[in-house]
Amino acid sequence: MKLIIANGHLIDPAAGQNSGKDILIEDGKIAAWLDRSEARPDDAEVFDATGKIVAPGFIDMHVHLREPGHEHKESIASGCAAAVAGGWTSVCPMPNTNPVNDNAAITRYMIEQAEKTGLANVFPIGAITKSSDGSELAEMGEMKAAGAVAVSDDGRPVPSAGIMRRAMQYAADFGLPVIDHCEDKSLSAGGVMHEGKISLLLGLKGLPALAEDIDVVRDILLARDTGAHVHIAHISTAGAVHAVREAKASGVNITCEAAPHHFTLTDAAVAGLVRTGSESDRVNSAYDTNTKMAPPLRGEEDRNALLEGLRDGTIDCIATDHAPHHADEKSLEYDRAPFGITGLETAVGLAFTELVHKGIIDLVRLVELCSTNPARILSLAGRGTLAPGSVADITILDPEEVWTFKVADSRSKSKNSPFDGREFRGRTRATIVNGRVVFNTNAA
Repeated sequence: MKLIIANGHLIDPAAGQNSGKDILIEDGKIAAWLDRSEARPDDAEVFDATGKIVAPGFIDMHVHLREPGHEHKESIASGCAAAVAGGWTSVCPMPNTNPVNDNAAITRYMIEQAEKTGLANVFPIGAITKSSDGSELAEMGEMKAAGAVAVSDDGRPVPSAGIMRRAMQYAADFGLPVIDHCEDKSLSAGGVMHEGKISLLLGLKGLPALAEDIDVVRDILLARDTGAHVHIAHISTAGAVHAVREAKASGVNITCEAAPHHFTLTDAAVAGLVRTGSESDRVNSAYDTNTKMAPPLRGEEDRNALLEGLRDGTIDCIATDHAPHHADEKSLEYDRAPFGITGLETAVGLAFTELVHKGIIDLVRLVELCSTNPARILSLAGRGTLAPGSVADITILDPEEVWTFKVADSRSKSKNSPFDGREFRGRTRATIVNGRVVFNTNAA
């Protein structure tokens, strides 16, 4: 099969491209870049990308697909459908499934389920410790051989510095990044939202920023000691961003990611105040459990620190932390409802609306954050670029389209999003995986 992506604007930071090029795809690979004046193969299908950005396939290195064990919330099939609708050609599911992905058999199962679905690529993240209980290291080498691209106990911070040090040493031997959910539970236990004035006003127990900051500093020291690559998941505090910036400057092998909800919303959303970009704040219901996530929505100072980190390169990636939950669970009282929101279908719209169109970052930086850097961090050969010979995973973007997200139309099984009814400027036009068009807004 031959496919030409014609008349688009190619942005590929890894290949140093930011120009008008057509792309020829053959047998799931990028065969060539074509100048507009070159002859086209007669037997090639043409996708007209006029006025669109053609980028290497976006890679979400932090999702929760819930399978095996919690398929009523999300399956690998439904999660991959949501992913490609959002422009993500590859997703990396965290291991907090049931059973936990702490062995090669579960890693292989997740990949096989994704292959049956035939939508997004799935690159599983294995557990750091067996059952993610923080006590005994999992068999990282076996999981890597089965297809795992990193290790993490996400959702359950590794409490022991000794275990984390051994995990970093062990992971380094296999060339695996260690992804950590940084939270000192001795400080955050029982908290349900960011600790501050709003938590006091609402009568909700707070999760202090210090709980994240302390664990980030711990991981930086351990990474410096071991030489391992540590990646900070869903960074959310000004202190953590500052610590990562300083660590990078001193040569520590550290990277980090930010979630769209953290660079868009603040803890004011829990009180019913939701930012709508350049418009005035609008009032939603207070105590909406779709504003409950871990890490929690932080203060405006923290959000501004994330924006600066995205701008100056301190933050390496945008990752959704897509965390689907059944409506019955999210309808509980705020204290009892689970943490997490869906995010695969709103991330690109938020990135355009809150970052690109506000001048925080440009389009090249957006592609770096969503494709180039995740591929580099996870050593995904042939991805994160559209250079000839690479895998034909492509995200086609319309920077100007204005659209409204309706959670009822989401392809995810779960509908726990705080962005229902939110208007965005900029969206995914089409998603191509292994040379196949698997999502197209014209056909959606």
